Amino acid sequence: MSNIITNDPKAVVEQGMEQMHEGLQNDGFLLTSVESAVNWARAGSLWPMTFGLACCAVEMMQAGASRYDLDRYGALFRPSPRQSDLMIVAGTLTNKMAPAIRKLYDQMPEPRYVISMGSCANGGGYYHHSYAVVRGCDRIIPVDIYVPGCPPTAEALLYGIMQLKKKIKGERVFDYAERDAMKPQYAYAHGEKRPYTKLEMHKG
Repeated sequence: MSNIITNDPKAVVEQGMEQMHEGLQNDGFLLTSVESAVNWARAGSLWPMTFGLACCAVEMMQAGASRYDLDRYGALFRPSPRQSDLMIVAGTLTNKMAPAIRKLYDQMPEPRYVISMGSCANGGGYYHHSYAVVRGCDRIIPVDIYVPGCPPTAEALLYGIMQLKKKIKGERVFDYAERDAMKPQYAYAHGEKRPYTKLEMHKG
């Protein structure tokens, strides 16, 4: 077996498969931890919610279509937040939509993740100074991965999903205190007035 260090991803995968086959042939079993197995399963079965706000949603649809095919990564779009563990905020988040997006996020089961897709979702974009637009969806829900661009390409979204998978694989599954401490926080400056209270989020 070769131990040559390389930057070629294909060679790294082949080397890992070779080591795995050798371990199975010699010992008949593989060793891992429950945490690694759980994170591997979570990272390999992300179910995004069918949810789009503006033009970035067209690129999200392109990523899910036949050319890029998100199904290859185990990503299956679901029509209900109760069946989803990933929210892709694709487009401009307005003040009117903010309580609804928060309600959808609250209905998602744990563990749940958020990808902010595009300049408008990241920080307001072209509409940063508009009275009607939230200056970043991280003021309403905690964001794990930011995908820049206006709009980002389907390849950029794929890269964001791969970065999220990498983040999930490094999570602590059973250390709840540490996991809660590692969760992204809302993007509010100290003393800044929040546009929505918890009570307003659940009206209607």
